[in-house]
Amino acid sequence: MPYEWLPTEDPAQSRLHLWPYRSLPRRGFVLFIGATCLLILVPMLSILGSPVLWGILPFFVLAVWGVWAALSRSYRDAEIVEDLTLTRERMTLMRHGPRGRRQGWEANPYWVTVTLHPTGGPVPNYLTLRGEGREVELGAFLSEGERVALRDELAERLARAR
Repeated sequence: MPYEWLPTEDPAQSRLHLWPYRSLPRRGFVLFIGATCLLILVPMLSILGSPVLWGILPFFVLAVWGVWAALSRSYRDAEIVEDLTLTRERMTLMRHGPRGRRQGWEANPYWVTVTLHPTGGPVPNYLTLRGEGREVELGAFLSEGERVALRDELAERLARAR
């Protein structure tokens, strides 16, 4: 699962670290770009040594650059990390978004409610935390089943912290 409960020295404290799932790791990215180059070069072998090659070569470079740029943009946009810290006194959520954007939320855990919205949210089984007059989403990038499991785990830890 793309989230984990981090160990803490204090048993009354809980830390949760969430991140989006990566279907294509960095090594796979390199292999995919290499395979794309090879597959595009195979038909170009027939025109090797002719002046037509110089007319097609800019389009080859443009195609490979386009694939590389699209995948790189996807990696940058998915650089989301959410850190949730839960103690008896405070519950803090820090979201580190793409391009260095940060958002924070704090509340007293006694008044925090964990809500799973089966419908009506931007994603099915939308998970939110409500406290101190504000409602924030948690793990919108997780799958439906992961959000359900996380809600149960978070509700259990929240009950222990109270």
